[in-house]
Parts: sequence; structure tokens; C-alpha cells
Amino acid sequence: MNPPSGTIVFNTVGRTQYGFDVFYTHLNNNHNDHRLTDGISVNFNAQFTNDHQTIVFVSERTGSPRFYLTRSENKPELLLPSLPNNTLFQDCPIIKNSKIYFSSTHDQPNALFKSASAVYSTAVDGTGTLTRLTPHGVVDYSPAVSLTGNLIAVASYGSRNWDGDFRELKTDIVVFEESVPENRVVVAERGGWPTWLGDSTVFFHRIADDGWWSIFRADLKDSNLTGIQSSPIRITPPGLHCFTPAAIQNSNRIAVATRRKESDYRHIEIFDLETKTFQKITYSVNPDFHHYNPFVSPDSCYIGYHRFRGESVQGESTYPHLDQVKSPVDDIRLLRLNGSFPSFSPDGDFIAFNHELDGNLNGGVKIIRSNGSKRWSLLKGRTCFGNSWSPTEKNVIYTSIGPIFESVTKTVQIARIEFEPDHLSKDREEIPFTLKILTKYDSGNNAFPSCSPDGKFIVFRSGRTGFKNLYIVDAVNGEEVDGGLRRLTEGEWIDTMPCWSPKGDLIAFSSNRHDAKNSEVFGIYVVNVDGSGVRRVEIGKGVDGERERLNHVCFSGDGEWLLFTANLGGVSAEPVGLPNQFQPYGDLFVVKLDGSGLRRLTCNAYENGTPTWHHGELLLCNDGDEDGDNGDWDKLKGAFQEPLWITCDI
Repeated sequence: MNPPSGTIVFNTVGRTQYGFDVFYTHLNNNHNDHRLTDGISVNFNAQFTNDHQTIVFVSERTGSPRFYLTRSENKPELLLPSLPNNTLFQDCPIIKNSKIYFSSTHDQPNALFKSASAVYSTAVDGTGTLTRLTPHGVVDYSPAVSLTGNLIAVASYGSRNWDGDFRELKTDIVVFEESVPENRVVVAERGGWPTWLGDSTVFFHRIADDGWWSIFRADLKDSNLTGIQSSPIRITPPGLHCFTPAAIQNSNRIAVATRRKESDYRHIEIFDLETKTFQKITYSVNPDFHHYNPFVSPDSCYIGYHRFRGESVQGESTYPHLDQVKSPVDDIRLLRLNGSFPSFSPDGDFIAFNHELDGNLNGGVKIIRSNGSKRWSLLKGRTCFGNSWSPTEKNVIYTSIGPIFESVTKTVQIARIEFEPDHLSKDREEIPFTLKILTKYDSGNNAFPSCSPDGKFIVFRSGRTGFKNLYIVDAVNGEEVDGGLRRLTEGEWIDTMPCWSPKGDLIAFSSNRHDAKNSEVFGIYVVNVDGSGVRRVEIGKGVDGERERLNHVCFSGDGEWLLFTANLGGVSAEPVGLPNQFQPYGDLFVVKLDGSGLRRLTCNAYENGTPTWHHGELLLCNDGDEDGDNGDWDKLKGAFQEPLWITCDI
């Protein structure tokens, strides 16, 4: 069997809107803020080093999160280039005593449903060895270093497999000496995002019994880690959410990110431990931006954070149609699409996709050149999702027309779009087309078409009987003609998101038929085209207490591998420190048809999905290419939302 190869194009929820930069402001004169990063890519989760203008931060400018050091008016300098090539995710860097401490996922566990997040340290100048401070088999997030650098605090998931929690990870606050990292002491149960005041006090966040995210305090008895003085004490009051604390040394104050009832945005505030009052920092500067994860300068005079850089700030103002992401497999190229549900034209020169999943001007179906250089619109103003370009016709695309994520009775129809390929030219933005609806109007919710290799049939999901099962329809005449429709699967469960194999013999799909009463559990199945031989592709079988969410399955060009999105890797970072993360099933994996050879392709804090797999290699256009047309690249708008599990409480 050939190893997996080719180009995979996929979507990441909200990623194209972020445009984060790191900013700082004076604690006592916060009338404006100052940018510390250069407006390139996404920059976040920073810490000051020696002064208020030098920071270490995370940036995705190389296709995956990497650490950079920046000084005033200097370009960022890449740190730790010697880390293993398979390091796809790095986060939470801290420089102390000429060492850098951070979390990373480069040691991937052999177990499913287990995060790879662990804490490491190494010399900043790259001369030392990389030391894993987290015991093997244990999961740690969000490291914090004490004032002297002798003690490390982490949010630890322990040795447990991830059990699906996402609103609040079931982590504990664990402290250990850097010199003896195996001697670990739990100073608080149920806590995350620790921060040190001196060497004896740890602040952290957790959801209090009344439902509000709040800051708690734990005081150690001594530096020998013999225990804590008493049970952790709640510091911030109910009535607002407080999270991701940062202690201000030599004071009785802490910086926190808040979410108040009267605001739609997350802001940075200072909480006084003595007066029990808040000082608003960012609200007067940027009231309509979210502000994330505060950090404090060594002299306790300045506070930093990351936020959307704004459209007027110098730097990247647009996001490309296709953006390269680092791949752990040499023969696979990963490209992030500014849109969803991509599908390649027969020769691979074009990609059809859905820019936005609503009926506004960015809805409908879009087409881009596969080098990312030009975009056209079809069905503008219609709500469309799930596309399949005919493998045999350059001018035919199939799509679903109607609202997404709806009940079985909601009208959603399978449509055939035809157009003239010659109209895909530089002087056009919209493409004339003819539209034929292949499904009957009263047949309920029909979606996710996939075309057969010979171009004659479409497999799709339909809820016409009250349950979502798979059907095959004539690709030209639809179900209006006699014999135009054939049922493929039948049962009181959900069969969905089918994909026809390139050899034409199999159809892969997602289904909860193994646990039909649970609409959140999906596995991968394959079925012969005549409806026989249904079998599950066993991947996570036997993992007690875990729940598979395997979706968006598609075949490799040779039909020997399956690509899909899954929750098999757990969570890479604390969700509350991130924007717009609704469900953690979005890492990309590949597996052989027999369930062996599982490989993880992405490992980040985002939700990736709706992938497609092209057998060849694509060359992207650059900003200066003659045939590039960056005028229709989208502006970064910072239009992401807070997770519903935060906003619903206030």
C-alpha cells in the first residue's frame, strides 16, 4: 500500500478573522495601547522578558505556532529552531533565568483520546538540551514560573484519558520544583491557568459553584512544598466572569480578563485584593474588541494582552484564499481554505467551496484557482453548503441549497449547477449558470452530495423518512424520472456526509448507528455501492468511557486511505483562553481502510474540518505573482464570537 500523499485543503472555524497582535499599556495611564508585534499572521500568548518592550510570544507565520522574541522596532526573531520537526503546537512561553518554559505537543501519545500537551524547558540560546518537565503519560497545560524561577505551576489533567470535557477542563493545579520535577504536589483541585505571586502564592481560575468563572488563591506553607495553608479561597466576586489571571508582583493586585453582563466583549481589568474593587484597563481604549490573556511587566508598571489588531493597523489587512499549514507528513501538503466544503475540479485547477454558510452576499458557491489567485461567485445570496465537483465535467458542481444544521423535515435540496468554463476569467466576478434541483421539494432535508467517478450518480444524505440515511440519485435528471432514486442505507439513526471512492466501489460516511440514541457520537463506515457489506472502520474501539466524533470523511486519490476530522487527540490548550471554540472534534487524521496506520495531521487549538484530498501538488501564488489577484482577498475583521458556554451565563 502506498503511503499517504497529495494536497489536503480544509477549513478552520474562525481562523481567518483573528488577526491578533500583542499590545501593552501603562497600568496608571491607560488612555491608549501600543503594539509590540508586526501585524504578520496571528500573534498571541506573550510574556515580557526584561522590560516592557521586549516580549516572547507565539506566532503562526511559519504555518504552525512557533516562539518569537521581539524588541521595540525590531523584527521578530525565531526562537528554538532546533525543536523536533514534528512539533506542530507550542504555547505559553515564559523566559526566566536564561531558560524558556513552554507547553508543546511534540511527544504524541500512543493512546487515543489523550492530549499530547506537556511542559518543557530549554536554554534560550539553544545551547542546552530540551527537558521534559511533565512525566510521561501525564498531560499538563499553561505553565507558570515563580518569581525566583525555582517552582513551576501547571494546570494538570494527570494521566487520565480525555473524557470529552471542554467547557472547563478537569485539571488540577500542580506545583513542582524545577530541579525535581517528578515530585509533584496538588495545591488545588479543579483549577486552570496558574500565576505566581512571589514563590508562595498561586492564583488560578475555575468555575465557582454559582456558575461564574472566578479567580481563586492558594498559599503554600513553605518552599519545600509540604502542602498549602488552607483550602483555596475565592478572590473575585460573582456577577461577572474572571479568567486567565496574571499576578502583579510586589502588590496586592492581579490582572484578569473579564466578561461583564453589560459588555459583549472580553476586557482586561485589575482587581485589588484589599479593596475588592476593579480597575478597567482596556474598555476605554478599545471597547468593541475582545482582549485576551493578560501578562505583566517585571517592574509591575505595564500590562500586555493580545487582541484583534484592527483594520487600520499597519500589517496584514487581508487573508488569502489558501494559506499553508505545517504538515507532519513529508508527502502531504496542508492548505487552510478561507471557506468550507472544498471540492476540486477534475483537473485540479479550481476549487469549489462555500465562503459563508448563510444567505448573504458571501453565501452561495465560490470558485477559486487552486493556486489561490482568483475567486468567482455562483448562486450569490443563497445559503449553500457541501459541494462536489463532477469528476468528469469541468462545468458541473453539485451542492446543497438550504439552511445547515437543521431538522430532517426542513427543506434542503440537492442542486446541479452548470456554467461555461470560459467564464472563469480575470474580467469576471460572478459566473452565469443554470440550476437544476435534483430532489423533490417535499422530500425534507437533503444534503452533502458526492458524485460517482463516472459522473452519473450522486450519493447524498436525506431525512425524508424521518431519519437521515443515504440515497443515490441520477446526477442529470434527479429523482423526477422513474428509477432516478435508490435508497442505500436504512435505519433509525444518522448516516451522513458520504464520499464516493475514486474506484467507484465503496462509499464512506459518518454514522451513529452503533449508538443510535446519541446524536453526538459518530464513527466512520463504508458500504458497497449496492448497499451491501456495511462495516465500521474500527479506530477507537475498546477505549472505555470515550466518545468518537469522526466526521467529514473522504478518500485519498488511490482509494487506499481515509481522511477525516476527529476528537481523538483531546484538547491542546485551555479552551477558556481561546476565542470561538465550540467543539473540539477538529483535528485531521488519516487511516487505512482497515483502520490501521492512523496518522494525525493537525494539532492546534482550533476546530478544523470539511477537508478534501487532491492527488497532486499545488503551487500557491505569492503577493507579487503576475496572475495573482489579491483584490478579492477578505479583510480581517475580528468578527469572532465568544463560546456559547460563556455568554449563556450572563
